[in-house]
Amino acid sequence: MKIITAREANQHFSRLLREAAEGKTIVVTSRGKPVAQITGLTAKADDRLEARKRAFVNELRSRKTSSIEPWSRNELYED
Repeated sequence: MKIITAREANQHFSRLLREAAEGKTIVVTSRGKPVAQITGLTAKADDRLEARKRAFVNELRSRKTSSIEPWSRNELYED
């Protein structure tokens, strides 16, 4: 685990992201107190996200499409 200040995190954010992707954990401090943690996504978290995306797309594909015909401007604004 690596501990850095918020200032350092701002200056080296790209490098910190690379380190997190490699499996390192970075704790960011502000005024000497821990305020955030940067970690890479685990394979399980990534797999869960992909599974949710697939389930959502499958749900949309299973729904019937609307058979409503286009409206004319006059029909849209009728009272």
